[in-house]
Amino acid sequence: MFDRPRTVALAWGKDGVITEWNPIFSHAAMEIGFTAEVCWPYAARQKGSVENLVGWVKGSFFKQRRFHDLEDLQNQLGEWMVEVNEQRPCRATGVIPAVRLVEDRARLRPPRCSPEQLALRVPIQVGPTAEVSYNGRAYSMPPEASGLPGTLYLYRERIRIVAGRFQAIHERFGPPETVSRLPEHRAAHLAAISGKRGKRYLKRQQLFELGEAAVAFLTEIVHRSPQGWIVEVDRLHDMLQELGAERMVKAFRAAVQAQSFDVRFVAQCLGWNGSLQTRDSPSEVSA
Repeated sequence: MFDRPRTVALAWGKDGVITEWNPIFSHAAMEIGFTAEVCWPYAARQKGSVENLVGWVKGSFFKQRRFHDLEDLQNQLGEWMVEVNEQRPCRATGVIPAVRLVEDRARLRPPRCSPEQLALRVPIQVGPTAEVSYNGRAYSMPPEASGLPGTLYLYRERIRIVAGRFQAIHERFGPPETVSRLPEHRAAHLAAISGKRGKRYLKRQQLFELGEAAVAFLTEIVHRSPQGWIVEVDRLHDMLQELGAERMVKAFRAAVQAQSFDVRFVAQCLGWNGSLQTRDSPSEVSA
């Protein structure tokens, strides 16, 4: 039983019947497999004890007891929950809730999917740079997917994007205004660029995407070595491809904090000696 916020219902007739459900809510209801009922407009009391749950806990527990400290409160709360759920009959039904739950379970069905499996579907368009923007963050796709319409599947911890025959899976959360770019997409975008100059500027741009510390570090090495920054960007990009964005961000932060704008310092933080086959053991880098 629900009220009628816009997260549940968008429109209804004078008779109270819902004429337009919130599409995300209705999709979740179908995926999980539950039937939603709504109160009449401005009649939230129809939900009865559910609506008054907070008031009931205040009146039945907090206002009836005294507590010495937080530990005492938690102990009394545990005892009270056993009493009201497993010993005392409910005043509304006359049945102990634990007994009623056993009776109800015989006619209840399990949900069709678990929270980890539930994905909300969001229509998207892959941008000209093969990125999909959602909720203030960009997620990379293969360069061949540029311009294609698709669907973003929003899970609790991850995002799956499908556009035509292309798909990509990213971690959902990260710093706002950044790009989550998979290593294979970096390589594919570089391969699609013709000319050494274009590839080098793309490598620098992909390093910029790591955030403020990366921008500060790269800006400094470009200013200090206007002719030599190309080789340093190549090495930094090799580290990024091999070790991943998270470790590179930590290394850039450590370099900026130490005011050491040297690629060798970053490599030392990462335990990287320039050879992909023979690297030192990775070391932790303080954020």
